[in-house]
Amino acid sequence: MGLKLHYHNHYHSPRGGALGALLLLLLPIFLPSLFSPLGHASPSMLSEWNVPKSRHQRLLKSALQRQTSEGELSDLWTPLANQSLKPCAESSIAPSLPDKSEGFIQVFLDGGLNQQRMGICDAVAVAKILNATLVIPYLEVNPVWRDSSSFMDIFDVDHFINVLKDDISIVKELPSDFSWSTREYYATAIRATRVKTAPVHASANWYLENVLPVVQSYGIAAIAPFSHRLTFDNLPMDIQRLRCKVNFQALVFVPHIRALGDALISRLRNPSGKSGAVGTNYLQEMPDVKNKQGAGKFVVLHLRFDKDMAAHSACDFGGGKAEKLALAKYRQVIWQGRVLNSQFTDEELRSQGRCPLTPEEIGLLLAALGFDNSTRLYLASHKVYGGEARISTLRRLFPLMEDKKSLASSEERAQIKGKASLLAAVDYYVSMHSDIFISASPGNMHNALVGHRTYENLKTIRPSMSLLGQLFLNKSISWSDFQQSVVEGHQNRHGQIRLRKPKQSIYTYPAPDCMCQA
Repeated sequence: MGLKLHYHNHYHSPRGGALGALLLLLLPIFLPSLFSPLGHASPSMLSEWNVPKSRHQRLLKSALQRQTSEGELSDLWTPLANQSLKPCAESSIAPSLPDKSEGFIQVFLDGGLNQQRMGICDAVAVAKILNATLVIPYLEVNPVWRDSSSFMDIFDVDHFINVLKDDISIVKELPSDFSWSTREYYATAIRATRVKTAPVHASANWYLENVLPVVQSYGIAAIAPFSHRLTFDNLPMDIQRLRCKVNFQALVFVPHIRALGDALISRLRNPSGKSGAVGTNYLQEMPDVKNKQGAGKFVVLHLRFDKDMAAHSACDFGGGKAEKLALAKYRQVIWQGRVLNSQFTDEELRSQGRCPLTPEEIGLLLAALGFDNSTRLYLASHKVYGGEARISTLRRLFPLMEDKKSLASSEERAQIKGKASLLAAVDYYVSMHSDIFISASPGNMHNALVGHRTYENLKTIRPSMSLLGQLFLNKSISWSDFQQSVVEGHQNRHGQIRLRKPKQSIYTYPAPDCMCQA
């Protein structure tokens, strides 16, 4: 519900002016939230007008009174022990370049940052399969995120080329003889050099039979669409290892992303170190945190709870009939009938683990796992559906919650402002340097970080969505039963290596392809 101010022709009258002045004086008293400084990690101010009620009031009340022993905290913050496998992205075969390149490969990548990241890895693999020269991939503007950032805006292109120089040839742009091969060229007509029929998870043979002849005939092939267009199975080990080398070694963010990420990490680890902008202390502090087990440590929570996620899930989030209608309309506008209203009830969706966790639910999960209110939480997220009203319960459970806005000044964030891919890149970087990472729902960011942190043997909590869905449906469950079920259900979900099964992504499950015996 927005605030509407109606202006009439007589607003200059003395009486109108007096009433306006009186209203202005009284607003701070009756609506203090509009005039108080924004809290930490607060996406919206006016969204608090429609505050959704807690859906788990019994659990919340107990969670707010929770006590965690030093022993439990010690176990939580202890890093993962060394496991049986270690990173192995280098091929056992010495890398080499072909005597002569067959021609150029162009790819056009849609999706958000992490979908594009996987597409870049696949593009390098396809170029290797075809003995072709890769043109730095073109990143499409996503219709949802609307970010026009290029590869070179996000990734360190010189590092990328240098790391892979012995594996494939890469050029930043096409030579003048091929300057006609642009996105606009392929958008205006059917072109012989465009490959648009690549099936999802195509085999290496498909590329050799269908793309190589185009490259040999014209000197270039442009593949679009390309997302998810290379199989995860039945590929030579050197190709699999190369994909991991790209993902875990070659793709490094540009210096200003890393510098901002390092500043955020430093401020999270040293809250009283005054490492914020000059003259400003961005971090909240609690006097009794210094000697706690988690001092100097932090958890990254990837809270994927934007309007897209809420609408796509077709779940009920407590906003009543109006919310259901609004999300159904949003589904139709954005996906134009490709995403239908669910045929399942909300209870069925939740028990199947198909509903994203709300901020309140992820807060209750963290509390049940043993994280107390001295835990420093970094919120990695895009716009949260429902704004501050949705986050308020999570903040009550974890008052030391931060995000990019609360940790860095507007001047420090100037280069990434309004650029979804760069914002996501900062969150990815901070997530890779956190002590613990947890995501509220599956998705490309979740998958990419689970895979990368598995590769680096970093503690990563994977929520059991079906278990939590069933627990949250039980409105009479006690806190002790809830906590016991959560702890037992997540004993083996803290980052233990899981071997990839057929058809599963190598970027989410890097073992065994990209790891070897320790």
